[in-house]
Amino acid sequence: MRLLLAEDDARLADQLGRMLETAGYAVDRAADGHQAWQAGGTEQYDAIVLDLGLPVLDGLSVLRRWRAEGVQAPVLVLTARDQWHEKVAGIDAGADDYLTKPFHAEELLARLRALIRRAHGLASPVLSCGTLTLDTRSGRVVHDGHPVVLTAHEYRVLAYLMHRPDTVVSRTELSEHIYAQDADRDSNTIEVFIARLRRKLPGIAIETVRGLGYRLVAHGGSGTAAHTP
Repeated sequence: MRLLLAEDDARLADQLGRMLETAGYAVDRAADGHQAWQAGGTEQYDAIVLDLGLPVLDGLSVLRRWRAEGVQAPVLVLTARDQWHEKVAGIDAGADDYLTKPFHAEELLARLRALIRRAHGLASPVLSCGTLTLDTRSGRVVHDGHPVVLTAHEYRVLAYLMHRPDTVVSRTELSEHIYAQDADRDSNTIEVFIARLRRKLPGIAIETVRGLGYRLVAHGGSGTAAHTP
């Protein structure tokens, strides 16, 4: 899962960035409103954390531009404690949730998880596919009753697919959502991660749909895709 963190306070941005990366997210950062607007309008994000008090271009203007331009990523806005009117304006401008500074890191993570789940029509923080479960709160993956150890990139690929069961996801889309903007992206490495997941999760159907991408089959195979060993 890939996030955009738009926060001009360098210290807070560093703290939040490290926390989000530790939680398993790929994180892009923007230090002002213009950077945020450009990134949110050109890159693919699963969620955005947006401080409304950004310099150059304020967060509310950024949000309004995004929504007018068709950017649909869920947005969590950060507001100052006494600026209640900012919360109202943010929601009216298209924000999906808000958090008042100062806040607890765990609350930020919980709200982001909820936003991402709702964006995909999922209610529970524990995603499941047959005998496979992924707890988005702890990052714990269990298959056939046994914990599974995954690398950071393997976890991101699996989490992205489990948020989209029975949906074909291209290698390019996966690459865009598991790497931060400044990472050396190579969509060919997605094949490597998929192969590793298949070895670690026997019996879980990650199908290869020729010419299109991959699909995690939640309830058995459809018979229309080629599964690469």
